[in-house]
Amino acid sequence: MRPIDLARLAGVSTQQIRNYADEGVLPPTPRTPAGYRSFDARHRRALLAYQALAAGFGRDLARAIMQAVHDGQVPVALTLIDAGHAELHEQRLALRATGEALEAVAGQDTTQAPRSGLRIGEVAAHLGVRASALRLWESAGLLKPRREHGTRYRTYGPADVRDARMVAILRQGRYPFPQIRLVLDGLRRTGGSAALRAAITHRQAELTGRATAMLEAAARLHAYLGGHD
Repeated sequence: MRPIDLARLAGVSTQQIRNYADEGVLPPTPRTPAGYRSFDARHRRALLAYQALAAGFGRDLARAIMQAVHDGQVPVALTLIDAGHAELHEQRLALRATGEALEAVAGQDTTQAPRSGLRIGEVAAHLGVRASALRLWESAGLLKPRREHGTRYRTYGPADVRDARMVAILRQGRYPFPQIRLVLDGLRRTGGSAALRAAITHRQAELTGRATAMLEAAARLHAYLGGHD
């Protein structure tokens, strides 16, 4: 097989196939008397295994796994796979905790706060975040505290504190600002947490898709190690 044959199979450039060979993603490649690389069915299986691993574990980890295999370090490759599964499990646990926390915050009765008109430093201390974080979230359109007439100091009411707490939790879960804005807009508009649940459900679907891709990758790698198509 020529580089172009593998490139067409993988949907990449011939240069990328050469890069894979040089990086150890593919097994050692013999050359013809004229100096051209010569690929065979084993290289095709390695390429398919790498692509499946990249879809499930990411390109960097997939590269490290294939390099370990071709260095004769299969136990190292399996350890890397285990680490990927462990990371996914931790993300699932974190997502569940985030969902539970957000549901609790979204369901709070904002009329029962101890007092309104909190200053930014008080809110920051209450939430355990920096005042600069609250300013950043405000500049991103996530928070909308009132301003005192004359002094222009920010004042946070019960709903503002609730929103700030939700942003803090979502940022800990690595949610991007646009998605957080949708959650808050939905909560403010409806008074409920439908947008919040939709965001959590979307993330759960992403993790399920990744788990499925990991399963496919494991099957591809097992086939490659066993020399099967």
